[in-house]
Amino acid sequence: MARGALRIYLGAAPGVGKTYAMLKEGQRLRAQGTDVVIGFAEPHGRRLTAALAEGLETVPRRTLVHRGVPFTEMDLDAVLARRPQVALVDELAHTDVPGCRNAKRWQDVEELLDAGIDVVTTLNVQHLESLNDVVEQITGVVQHETLPDEVARRAAQIELVDLPPEVLRRRMVHGDIYPADRIESALTHYFRVGNLTALRELALLWLADRVEEGLQRYRTDHGIATPWETRERILVGLTGGAEGETLIRRAARITARTPGSELLALHVVPGDALAGGSPAALDGQRALVESLGGSYHQVTGDDVVETLLEFARAENVTQIVLGASRRGRLSLLLHAGVGQRTIHGSGPVDVHIVTHEAAAGSAALARLPLPYRGTGRRRYRLATAGTVLLLPALTWALTALRGRLDLSADLVLYLLAVVVIALVGGLWPALVAAVAAALLADYFFTAPAHSFAVERGHDVLALVVFVTVAALVGSAAGTAARRTYQAVRAMSEAQALSRLATAMMHGQDLPALMEQIRENFGLSAVSLLERDPGAGARPRWYVVASAGEQPPERPYDGDLESPVDDSLTLAARGQGLSREDRQLLAACAAQLAVAYTHGRLARHAAETDTFAAAERTRASLLVTAVRELRACLDAAAGALARTDEPEQARAAAARSSVRRARRIVTDLDDVGRLHAGALDLYLRPVELSEVLTTALDDLGPGGHTLVLSLPEELPDVIADAALLTRALTALAADALRHSPSGQPPSVTAELLAGGRVALRITDGDGSPAAAERGRSLALRLSRDLVEAMGGSLRSTGARAAAFSVTLVLPASAAAPRPAAP
Repeated sequence: MARGALRIYLGAAPGVGKTYAMLKEGQRLRAQGTDVVIGFAEPHGRRLTAALAEGLETVPRRTLVHRGVPFTEMDLDAVLARRPQVALVDELAHTDVPGCRNAKRWQDVEELLDAGIDVVTTLNVQHLESLNDVVEQITGVVQHETLPDEVARRAAQIELVDLPPEVLRRRMVHGDIYPADRIESALTHYFRVGNLTALRELALLWLADRVEEGLQRYRTDHGIATPWETRERILVGLTGGAEGETLIRRAARITARTPGSELLALHVVPGDALAGGSPAALDGQRALVESLGGSYHQVTGDDVVETLLEFARAENVTQIVLGASRRGRLSLLLHAGVGQRTIHGSGPVDVHIVTHEAAAGSAALARLPLPYRGTGRRRYRLATAGTVLLLPALTWALTALRGRLDLSADLVLYLLAVVVIALVGGLWPALVAAVAAALLADYFFTAPAHSFAVERGHDVLALVVFVTVAALVGSAAGTAARRTYQAVRAMSEAQALSRLATAMMHGQDLPALMEQIRENFGLSAVSLLERDPGAGARPRWYVVASAGEQPPERPYDGDLESPVDDSLTLAARGQGLSREDRQLLAACAAQLAVAYTHGRLARHAAETDTFAAAERTRASLLVTAVRELRACLDAAAGALARTDEPEQARAAAARSSVRRARRIVTDLDDVGRLHAGALDLYLRPVELSEVLTTALDDLGPGGHTLVLSLPEELPDVIADAALLTRALTALAADALRHSPSGQPPSVTAELLAGGRVALRITDGDGSPAAAERGRSLALRLSRDLVEAMGGSLRSTGARAAAFSVTLVLPASAAAPRPAAP
């Protein structure tokens, strides 16, 4: 019997429409004449989803009692006995109630598949076992219902059901996912935009990997060895040498320029294992590759090039990055290097040969900075120029004085020149100058002249003593110069760190500190980068602060990098820095990390205070709402209890109180949606007279007792018409409720300077409780709505004075100029 096929609708979160898609597919198959039944479907109270199940045969569920509570589960035996062509089974990762034959629903599905029944099911990405810990890091929620990835991988078809996070949150607000009592908690916790975006990316990446597995199987089954460039795969070859980090960073930059590409690193261990690289260096390079989001591989092969190319073909690699050969030109002429052989055998795969300091011909350049490491490059060059210019000039002068000075005087003057050169450039220029001076003295001032031969023995002794003394004096002078240079450099480093610390103490922000570091080191751009801890294997970097033009956005975008810890690193662009400069830059980076950490703690404390203030505001709103609801209910009960009024009047008073209570509940709902960021805004020019007319209509009977005073040439305001109507209705109803008998509230409008329109609602309430109205639910809702539209709202009022609320909104661009006072 052929095994059934499994089809999975995969989603990033609850509510994206997986069950809807499953039932829609069932209806499509049923219309084609396929025998389809619903083994288990959970519409979660969603009307449109439940409607799709109509017309599909449903196998009755099995009821089980667990701890005194009845539960319904799929009746596996009934579905097997019914034996349809296709069974629709919702929630593949569901845990069955104790008493069922299997512990998990996916095990029930396995039995259906073994029986030759095709199954269409649903699954959320957070239930996959391999992603369980990542989902917990993102959402903070532990998923107890998990599914082995192998079960999902065996599916014949996996289809992604996707919704943008903003749309999913709107569905949540409208009650299409969870019941009303769970909406606010879900929006502020699991269904935050960041969480939903990360889960969406996880689902896309996991599904992309499954598609890639299918492509690899197809190429293997059909014997296709030529790479298919469906995705860029960059392979970097590592030998364990010092050039490895340079190659990895170059390959990472190539990878970063192509979205969706993948970085791989390969070290080929020779068959005799005698020419392998340094284990310590390879461990460090492995860590670097993994930190950049790549994967490290190590294989054994007798022929490095053939092994490398076989791996590249097997992994569908499109580009290979190799280092330039360390061997000399003569050796390369006798036997082709790894890079040349790889290019010849790579076929359609691109091969990049990257130069590095360890390459042939670069060793002398790499060692060149050693002579001037103690005194600096500029002084070394100055001393070299002094040797080339000062010694010939001194020789010319001594030649002109020939006959007046003897050899000892000449050697003393040469010794003086050597000491000067040593003081400027240090030991190495002094040694070179001493030897050169001895040769010049021998050639021009010892007999026979113009020859390096020496006739007299005491001249030979004099030259030997001169070279020795010059070397000793030059060494001492060079040491003193080096110590002086080091002291000056240490002082400059201390001053640089001191300036940075002083700037931090004075509260300068991170961008200003970054600019100071950029100027101190002569860099073109510098960035402090933070790694996203929840990004998984492929890291995502965020720019915390930067300075300069085109600052690096990832560590490998810069010319140099100074890691601070596992999450923070400093990347820079500019001229190469010496070892000492890199050490100083690392110290500055550590100070920046401290400043950033302190700032983050301060922001966290401020956010905590803001959250606490919001909680206090919410509690105050709830207290106010409870008080107003109690007043409404008391008024309704009092109206119904009065016996001295006709029944119709009592019912009308009770209905008015109930309408007011419903308005309070609506206000609370609007406030909650506004604070959750789920209230849509549509800002456009709005005519105030139309909005006021709509608000008066919404007030119902009694609402037309307002006194309106609007200028004839009042411009439109920029607002959301529905929200502005909602705010004006709430404020007008509050004013009507508190106005004394015979003194209706007034509504006036005027054009202010600066392109703004003020709308003022005033009533005659001068009671002692007037100050409490500034904290009423209607006023708070209106203030939040007006501020969300870019306006402002303030209230004024005191005892024995009128209570007034003023709305200020921006006028449209065609607003007329206000009249002069």
